[in-house]
Amino acid sequence: MLFQTVYDMVGHTPLVRLRLDVPEGTEVYAKLELANPFGMKDRVAKSAIEEARRIGALLPGAPIVESSSGTMALGAVLVGRSLGHPVHIVTDPRIDPMTLAKLRSLGAEVHIVPKMTDQGWQGARLERLYELMRELPGAFWPRQYTNPDNPRAYRNLADELLRDLGTVDVLVGAVGSGGSLCGSTRALRRHLPQLRAVGVDCVGSALFDQPDVPKRLQSGLGNSLFPHNLDRSVIDEVHWLNDREAFVAARDLAADQQIFAGNTSGSVYRVLSDVARRAEPGSRVVGIFPDRGDRYTETVYSDEYWAEKHVADLPLASRPTTVTYGTPVTQWSRSEVRRPADLPRRLLFIESNTTGTGMIALSTARELGFTPVLLTGGPERYAGLTETGAEVLVCDTNSLSELRSVIQQRYPRQELAGVTTTSDFYVPAVAELADWLSLPGNPATAVAACRNKATMRGVLRDAGLPQPRYAVLTGAADIAEAVRAVGLPCVVKPADDSGSNNVLLCATAEEAAAHARDILAVETNVRGLPTARTVLLEEYLDGPEYSVEVFSHDGVATCVGVTAKQVTAGPHFVETGHLFPAPLSEAAAGEIAGVVAGALKAIGWELGPTHTEVKVTEGGGVAIVEINPRLAGGMIPEAVRRATGTDLLEQQLRAATGSPLDLAPRHTASAGIRFLLPESRGTLRAVDGTDTALAVAGVTGVTVTAAPGAPVRPAENAYDRLGHVIATGPDTPAVTASLDAALNALRVDITPPELTART
Repeated sequence: MLFQTVYDMVGHTPLVRLRLDVPEGTEVYAKLELANPFGMKDRVAKSAIEEARRIGALLPGAPIVESSSGTMALGAVLVGRSLGHPVHIVTDPRIDPMTLAKLRSLGAEVHIVPKMTDQGWQGARLERLYELMRELPGAFWPRQYTNPDNPRAYRNLADELLRDLGTVDVLVGAVGSGGSLCGSTRALRRHLPQLRAVGVDCVGSALFDQPDVPKRLQSGLGNSLFPHNLDRSVIDEVHWLNDREAFVAARDLAADQQIFAGNTSGSVYRVLSDVARRAEPGSRVVGIFPDRGDRYTETVYSDEYWAEKHVADLPLASRPTTVTYGTPVTQWSRSEVRRPADLPRRLLFIESNTTGTGMIALSTARELGFTPVLLTGGPERYAGLTETGAEVLVCDTNSLSELRSVIQQRYPRQELAGVTTTSDFYVPAVAELADWLSLPGNPATAVAACRNKATMRGVLRDAGLPQPRYAVLTGAADIAEAVRAVGLPCVVKPADDSGSNNVLLCATAEEAAAHARDILAVETNVRGLPTARTVLLEEYLDGPEYSVEVFSHDGVATCVGVTAKQVTAGPHFVETGHLFPAPLSEAAAGEIAGVVAGALKAIGWELGPTHTEVKVTEGGGVAIVEINPRLAGGMIPEAVRRATGTDLLEQQLRAATGSPLDLAPRHTASAGIRFLLPESRGTLRAVDGTDTALAVAGVTGVTVTAAPGAPVRPAENAYDRLGHVIATGPDTPAVTASLDAALNALRVDITPPELTART
């Protein structure tokens, strides 16, 4: 295979069938990660450094700092120097001469700490590393034990196995940082859900609830601390080998299979042999072999070292002893892995909406048995947050780099159940984080296509799906031509805002041009995120508007129902009410749902809720207005709950955590929402008549969201609404009558601007 650089060689490692005495039809393979330029950690270094460059955590030419005495150090130097970064490696006097020579030859600046601290050599190395981070502005530390880009690196390994073998029944891998086995297993289980994962550890390692013995001789696996990247919930079985058993296994691997490897590969070989002997006939078993033997010539392969360390005095088992998980072991043993019962299952929320359902979602998460965690840049934004009992982390949620940093440093991966949001603006960040953490989620490309309506238009066009004529503008020069192409009147709107903000029906070319220029001038949205600075000009479609509430799982869309929407006539489009289910024939509702299902397939939507708005034109055609990559807003989920008994907010959280969905209706009724809108500009004094409105038959809720003293205006977007009324009934006419009566009972008292100015 031809490569243009050594850096390009990372991955693409050979898969070798092993000659073993196993049941007939059983196939056993070694994935030789040791054949990477410097070892398996080349993959980790490449993944972590490339991602850091992509998200801006590592700027071009900035230094890379790593604490390692082995293959992670070599991988960091290989990748970092190949991409033009100075690389600093912090190590200690125990580093073997061969690795030290390689690091210096490759161009690394090696810092050898002279003595241990109270926390040992690791503590001394970390002290020096932190000094370097302070001394070197913009320095990046890959953090292999906490950075999810470590397990993420092994998705390519999983793809290589699938390409070469098609299927795998058992995967065997060593456990040190947790990256290789957990990352490979998660990726393979997307295609092979029944895959069995077997971990290989060493006697004296604390990773699987064994007593810690710091003076163990094996390197490359085991740990005295629990790394955040280790997720024991994905590992089914664990084996422990003592130093003698691991060293003997490495020598046997060289003699039996002509693979000269380190003690970690030797341990995997020994466990692989046992697993294959016990496997069902016809099984396909793969082991990941991470380390070469050249670093171990003076230890594993040295009789003098064996004598010095009394290696031969340790017990040597030819078969593993099966033990109950948690039983201390001194020789080769195996056990089924048990997840600690007291581990929290945290559901991360990236910001929230401000309509109230966001706080309900936090409380619902707790009711489902999760620990809700809200990451926010401004907790004061959310009324009722304290009452939810959620853990709150204040950080810059507009920075993907900071979100990653906060999450990886604070939470072990095995404690994370999912990540989600109830805010339109943070759905892209959630998609990025879910992918990074290998949690349930949607492709970032699908989410981006929904959030940027200009991109969405292009996808729907290429798929031949019905939509209005449109033009995309990123500058003012082409406005006149865009208006001519779309026609008048036209709708002018930002490509990536929310809540009908800045959506305007324009009757003239001059009006369209002025509004387009206004949109192009907006650099940040209401949450401080950068805007796309892109304008959509769209054909105005005159006809009833509906929204389709859909949940998807594995790319299969299930329509929960169709909502009839009431919207102001223009020039601003503000939703004034909803009816669920829409008063449509079964055939008409089915046609609308079918068009939406085609659109979601074209976008690439795979999991969770979407809220797609459509219009039915005069000829009866269905045209897609926009696809929202989230649950419906405007209290529509509450209308669905009251009409069917299905809690869509709960289903969103279930989807985000990979839990089974339950979309079946419990009962059949109708529900509706009507919003309270100000009719004039001024200052809100009061909203009277709420008790009378709530007493209307069928009315189940009256909520005022605007506070006295708030400035108000005739509604131009969803943020201008003052409150809402919810009603239920046996059918649409009954619900409509209840809503009309309740709205008529409410009185909005507004102080005009001129009187406000005098006071």
